[in-house]
Order: sequence, then C-alpha cells, then structure tokens
Amino acid sequence: MPAFRYEAVDVGGATRKGVVNADSPRAARADLRVQGLTPLNVEAISAQVDASGATRSRGFGERLSQVELALFTRQLASLLEAGLPLEQAFTALLEQAERPYVRDLIASIRSEVMGGISFSDALSHHPRDFDQIYRGLVSSGEQIGQIARVLSRLADYIERRNALVQKVRLAFTYPAIVTVVAFAIVIFLLTYVVPQIVSVFANTKQKLPLLTVMMLGVSNFMRDYGIIMGIALILAWFGWRRALQNPVLKRRWHTWLLTAPVYGKFERSLNTARFASTLAITTGSGVPILRALDTSRDTLSNVAMRELVEQATGSVREGVSLARALSAQKLFPPMLVHMIRAGEITGELPSMLERAANSQQADLERRTLTIAGLLEPVLILAMGLVVLLIVLAVLMPIIEINQLVR
Repeated sequence: MPAFRYEAVDVGGATRKGVVNADSPRAARADLRVQGLTPLNVEAISAQVDASGATRSRGFGERLSQVELALFTRQLASLLEAGLPLEQAFTALLEQAERPYVRDLIASIRSEVMGGISFSDALSHHPRDFDQIYRGLVSSGEQIGQIARVLSRLADYIERRNALVQKVRLAFTYPAIVTVVAFAIVIFLLTYVVPQIVSVFANTKQKLPLLTVMMLGVSNFMRDYGIIMGIALILAWFGWRRALQNPVLKRRWHTWLLTAPVYGKFERSLNTARFASTLAITTGSGVPILRALDTSRDTLSNVAMRELVEQATGSVREGVSLARALSAQKLFPPMLVHMIRAGEITGELPSMLERAANSQQADLERRTLTIAGLLEPVLILAMGLVVLLIVLAVLMPIIEINQLVR
C-alpha cells in the first residue's frame, strides 16, 4: 500500500502534516476527511529507484545521515527484540521521527513491507540510505530468522564506525585549521605587507639584500598570478581525481599508498579495521564465509587490498583456511592472522574476529593520533620559518640603512 505525505487543516483551523497509507491519492483524501481533516496537499512518497531499477536523483542533503542510520537501526532492533511485529515497529519509529525526510523514508519502507515484500527488498528501493552491506545483512537475518539480533549487531557496528570516524576527524581538525590559517597569513604578508614596506626602500635607489629581492619576486608573482595559480591547482586536483578513474593508474596509486612513509601504516590499519569489522558482523550473523569475504571486500577503499582479499577468497574457495590465505598476503597484520587462526581452531571465528576488529580499531586510533601529533609541530615550525624569512626580508634593508647613517 503506497504512502502519502499530507498537509491538512483540522476543525480548529490548525495546520497538520503527516503520512497516511492508502491505495490512491483519492483514498488518502477520503481517509483524512474521515479523521476530521480537510486535505490541502497530498503527495505520494516514492522510493529512490524507478521501475527500471535506476536510482532517482534527490536534492542536496536529502539522505539519511550516519547518526540517523545508527539511531534507526538501534531503535528498530530494540522494538523487534521486545516482540513487536515489523509493521508496529515502523509505526512507532514513524511517530518518533523528527526530520521530514526520515518520516517519509520510514513511511515508504512501512508501506512497501505492508504491501507484501520483504524488509530487505524494501531497503533495496533506497540504495542511497542503505548500502549493499546493510541490505545483505538484513537479508541474511531474515533467512535465518534472527532479524532482531542482526539489526542489533548492525547498530553496534555502525556506532563503532561513527565513533572511529569522529575521532579521526577530530584528530585532523587542528592541523587542518593551522594549515588554513598559516596559508592565509603568509598570503596576506606577501601580497600586502611586504610590498608596502619594501617599496619605501626601493624608492631610495638603495641596493636591496638578496633575500629581500627574492621575497619581492615571490610577492609580485603572488599578486600577478596568484588567482591563476589557485585555479590551476584546483583544475590539477580535479584532473588527478579524473585520472584515478583509470583502473591501472588507480591500482598503482593505491599500491604506493600502502607502502608510503608514515601514511602507509595508517592506510593499512584503516582498511584492515574495516575488513575485520565487517567480516566479524557478517560471520556472526550466519553469513557463509565466502559471501562474508565478498561483502567485507566491498568495504575496502584501497583497490590493492581489495585484490588481496579476492586472492584470499579464491584460496578459501579451494579449501585453504582463512588464516593461511590471509597470511600469504603480506600486508595483513600478523595479529589479525593469529586471531583468525585461533578462531578457526576453537570454532569461535566470529568472536575472535570481533576481538581482532577492536584491536585494529585501537591501532588505527593510535596511528591517527600519532600522525596528527607529528603534523602539529611540523606545521607550526614551517609557518614560523616562513614568517621568519618574511620578517628578515623586511628588516634587513632597515638594518643596512642604520649602518649607513652611522
């Protein structure tokens, strides 16, 4: 049964908005009149895919945030664990939703489920809000009859992922602010302060020091070509992003990132943490190991590590143990391999994978803080050095004039 977003007026003249399920817009208006409401506007809530399966475009910002996704999953899991049917759980979530888009999304899913399709199929009509991993795990939960338990584990996974992303962002916020402020100060000094001060000495026909001449050259270049250089950098950035669409170049770049100084370990830890977390929740939800490996592979942002997981999956398909298959790929941490081996031996692979995921996330946090801690003094020293050179370029002519006067 389709869902309709309505705006109506009650008997007291107050405007009310909400969602109603009906077979057609006419039936929706009739239901509203039965409730004592005068409908002003009734609009169908459509899914994010059309009849051909193509994703419909939506306006800017119209999608479920990660915080809202975690809250939706946690609340739905709690309601289902309490014994509520899926339809009543959606009704409760619909009443609690605050943002109009979230209400529309829940109403659309609820109407599709009431229409007779499965929960996972209803989610597949909203690919922007529920990714392939989410839909696959929900489908697995439906197949094994443990949808509430799977949703609870999904909520744990999303909350841990959100917390990790938040810590990474906070760690790099200060260095980013320092970098922006440093560039702004340097550009201001070079384009305004230096020319104003040094022009006084240039009019005296005095021979300027080499450092001052070089700084004036940089200043003139920034004033004459600064905007052009900024545009060129932006175009170069977009060109590089476009070039990375080439699979061969992207693979080489991602391979280099895994072995890059300082950042390489961070890249490996980030992708390993994603891989271990997804593999833990998929295997713990009853997903077969080969399908779980394919799902975990799709969460990796590094193409080179995706290929390594594909190779390991092929080995597992041929009968090799997961620990041995991963150990053959040298980029996976030994701790992860050892814990997987222990899980395979004891028959507790999901729990050992969860421990390995927690260990990898802790290692990622440590590396993030280390990189952020290294960036802060480096940026401060670099900014101080540049400002020192600018100050020396301004002061050296003044010192020479004082010496001439004496």
